[in-house]
Amino acid sequence: MPHDVHPRLLRSFAAVAETLHFGRAAERLHLAQQAVSRDVRALERELGCALFQRSTRSVELTETGAALLPKARHLLEIQREITALGGTRVLLVDVNSPGGDRELTAERVLAAARRRLPDAELLARYLGGLTAAARELATHRLDVSFGRYAGLPSAVRARLVHTPVRLERMAVFLPFGHPLAALPAVPLAALDGHPVDVFAGQPDTAEWTDLGLRLLAEHGLAAAPGRTPPVGAAEFARYLTRHGSPILTTTDGPDIPGGIARPLVDPVPLSLVGLVHRPELRHPALAALREASAELAAEDRWLTRPPGSWLPAEDAALLT
Repeated sequence: MPHDVHPRLLRSFAAVAETLHFGRAAERLHLAQQAVSRDVRALERELGCALFQRSTRSVELTETGAALLPKARHLLEIQREITALGGTRVLLVDVNSPGGDRELTAERVLAAARRRLPDAELLARYLGGLTAAARELATHRLDVSFGRYAGLPSAVRARLVHTPVRLERMAVFLPFGHPLAALPAVPLAALDGHPVDVFAGQPDTAEWTDLGLRLLAEHGLAAAPGRTPPVGAAEFARYLTRHGSPILTTTDGPDIPGGIARPLVDPVPLSLVGLVHRPELRHPALAALREASAELAAEDRWLTRPPGSWLPAEDAALLT
């Protein structure tokens, strides 16, 4: 007689059953392949039967595995519904990073959602990048995040829902005394000879690095070497002073001691920030976040693209 089956085992089984590949299932769940294999073996032990026929070249469902798959999907959906029952569960929202004295896009949306639904508990998290947040979303350790959805791998995007929120104008953060710091705005062509730091050494923000590298490549500009990125305002100031490279940011980014942000122009490069979550998420606060995003976008024309601006085709397609 099997004991209670942990939902994690069913989640790993369903991922393998749907992909018929342990490696791809592990990628879907953002787990190590060994962990997925271990979960499937544990489930087979609990049930006392084989769920897959394995060979060196293929993975196929057994008759029992095929019968279990729809039941596992149903149980996982029930678990998600119970977790969100009545909206009493805390909703974990990644707002990327704290803006300090300046309220960032995600913080503004979160604040507006809290005003709309004051009885719901929405807790902010600060993961620093959508790539990192996507791993937490897949394993249900996070509910909602904000960031550049188009910069995620296609397999990850396929498992998430995206709502465009804002087109943010991009800028460079320059140390005081940098020759471009005296300009009120920096033409992209002026960055020739000044390699730009796009945080290529930070895997948690790979979607941002991808955007920066696309921008630089299309305009014949160089990227600074990948370096271990700083954490916190004080470390950021030391990093800026030590390396002296322009750092790609947005015009609404947080203020950092030791330097100044200057908007990029000719053309104006844009970053599309979106609200991202799992498709099965059910929670009243999710609707409040979406409504708050739409209201702010309408009031402040967040999704209006300025003439002659730059935006990658993959991002632009999400606006249609």
